[in-house]
Amino acid sequence: MFDLHPRLAADTLFVADWGVSRVLLMNDARYRWIVLVPRVVNAVELFDLTQPDRTVLLEEIVKTSQRLKHLTNATKINVGALGNLVPQLHVHVVARTPGDPAWPGPVWGHSPGVPFDAAAGAAFIREFVNAR
Repeated sequence: MFDLHPRLAADTLFVADWGVSRVLLMNDARYRWIVLVPRVVNAVELFDLTQPDRTVLLEEIVKTSQRLKHLTNATKINVGALGNLVPQLHVHVVARTPGDPAWPGPVWGHSPGVPFDAAAGAAFIREFVNAR
């Protein structure tokens, strides 16, 4: 049975379940930051996924990147799978623009997050889900 790591559950808002991934919005209103978590028990590394699941995950990363680019007109879409604090396999997809609080450095560990207010978080989730 797939269980979301408690840290990911605490730091994110649920968006959707796609083919392989649970799609989450990082609860930091300063960034448009999606986290994809493969719903595969005990997956820590990409090689823990079957080849078909890796292929689907890659397509989900591309789909997420395209939606974020479309919605935010970001200068750069950053994609990373770190896992130093949360061992469960997860992929960060972050829309970046000069002038965002962490630019040009990484968003990870930059500063404490600023949670979305409920309406703004829900609105972005709707936009993301309905984007093409």
